[in-house]
Amino acid sequence: MDRPSTTPVAIVGGGPVGLLLALFLDRYGVDSVVLNAGSSVPDEPRGSTHNARTMEHYRTLGLADRVRALGLPAHHDAGISFSTRYSGHALARLPWPGPAESRRQVAAQDPTGQVPEPMHRANQMYVERLLLDRARAGRHITLRFGARVTGLQQEPDRVVLTAEDAGGTQTWHARYAVGADGGRSFVRRSLGISYRGEGALDQDVLGRRATAAHLRVPTLYRDFLKDRAAWSNWVFNGELALNLIALNGADEFFLLTSSVDPDTADDGTLVRLVRRAAGVDLPVEVLSHRPWTAGAALVAERFGAGRVLLAGDAAHLFTPNGGFGMNTGADDAANLAWKLAAAVQGWAGGHLLDSYEAERRPVALRNTAAARQLGIGLGAIERPAALEEDSADGRAAREKTGLALAEYGQLTLDTLGVQLGARYDASAIIDAGRCTPPPDAFTSYTPSAIPGGRTPHLWLDDVHGPGSSLFDRLGTGFTLLRVGGRAPRGDALATAAAEHGVPLTTLELPGDRARELYGRALVLVRPDQHVAWRGDELPGDPGALIRLVTGH
Repeated sequence: MDRPSTTPVAIVGGGPVGLLLALFLDRYGVDSVVLNAGSSVPDEPRGSTHNARTMEHYRTLGLADRVRALGLPAHHDAGISFSTRYSGHALARLPWPGPAESRRQVAAQDPTGQVPEPMHRANQMYVERLLLDRARAGRHITLRFGARVTGLQQEPDRVVLTAEDAGGTQTWHARYAVGADGGRSFVRRSLGISYRGEGALDQDVLGRRATAAHLRVPTLYRDFLKDRAAWSNWVFNGELALNLIALNGADEFFLLTSSVDPDTADDGTLVRLVRRAAGVDLPVEVLSHRPWTAGAALVAERFGAGRVLLAGDAAHLFTPNGGFGMNTGADDAANLAWKLAAAVQGWAGGHLLDSYEAERRPVALRNTAAARQLGIGLGAIERPAALEEDSADGRAAREKTGLALAEYGQLTLDTLGVQLGARYDASAIIDAGRCTPPPDAFTSYTPSAIPGGRTPHLWLDDVHGPGSSLFDRLGTGFTLLRVGGRAPRGDALATAAAEHGVPLTTLELPGDRARELYGRALVLVRPDQHVAWRGDELPGDPGALIRLVTGH
């Protein structure tokens, strides 16, 4: 029998969350293997929204500019349009900054601008290729695509995984394993962990079992959308409802609809559906199609057991309203990676990995609920038969429906509170003192250095380029911010960290703007950019603080 391969961390699933986890671990100098059943990443479209927090994670990994080069062209609108048909009446149009305008807005921010990396639209199939290419170059990443994990067993000091590929059976011994293997997760089922929550929505618009398809529609922009062209292009009438999401800003689109039966829909059915949506004959090529379930809001009852953890869709399953699903998984990877690194490198306390579920599961419940409410809101909008009439009744119906669609659409765009506002206030590895955190809001983000939340962003120069962001200067371990120019020295904390083997760097942030933003002279930032502690003086026992924030 072949000798088993060994690795500190085995990641089952090579989708965006698994690859991001591997890339974060690589940044921390921790070896991992990625075992993925498919021979490569999928070549069919999925989600397209990379929110502001996910873009910050890409920035940390040096990938943000490369992600922004994918997807929509620089001057393409990233918003939403609604029409009765593509050749029919406009109902509502909600513009949103595309790549070029987003860059301009970032350049114009004041020093306390909180969105250094605005939301970007690039389909997951493009970004996954980029992540895979970067992972191939990772010094600490071993990729085993085409290896399907068929066995998982925990022992006191390791996880034993069995994988099958074209060459036979492989055995891997890992100190820790992570299931990032999707909604049908083999790892989750092996642990006996179930989802809890709500399944498909019972509605005609993105409800029940729906259809997703990759289409080429070469004349849609030129002949129909024109000045109505957006990232998300809805047709909404009494007969049908469908969304054509722009992929390359030219001729490729991602179709989402509940207006056909996914079990009987073939290429011809989808071509006819798009022609009905256009209101005229036009060329349509179906590149791929598949069924999917719309409206699910499912969260695993646990995020792991023993040495095995869950992340991404294996831990929480969304549908795309608001674009929260993959982005929540990206935040899982950022939270989990530094804790796994600490465990592998020997500076984690016994409770550090336990904090992963304690911190991330409430966020998953929050975000799945938000996505489901958006889906319910869309399905509740009436589609009266008069919408397409050239009459007073038709004009009145279009005005009423257009206002309702605009309100719904704006809510899917104004989600900065969901994107940046995740907090870990109840976590056992956060020392929040007696501070009251800002309220959780769907649409707005309130920057606050109260421990538990994302560290408020600060530009450190006027260039607003690489190296200009506070997030560019944070270390790969903990970072102690000395704020305002007259902060106490942090030597005692640095000494305590060194005694416990905890990586810690110090960063000076002079100026009144920084002091106003962070509210204290000293702020301790975790490797995932969340605030762990703050104060105007170091605590009397710095070692106790280090032990607390590392899970001892």
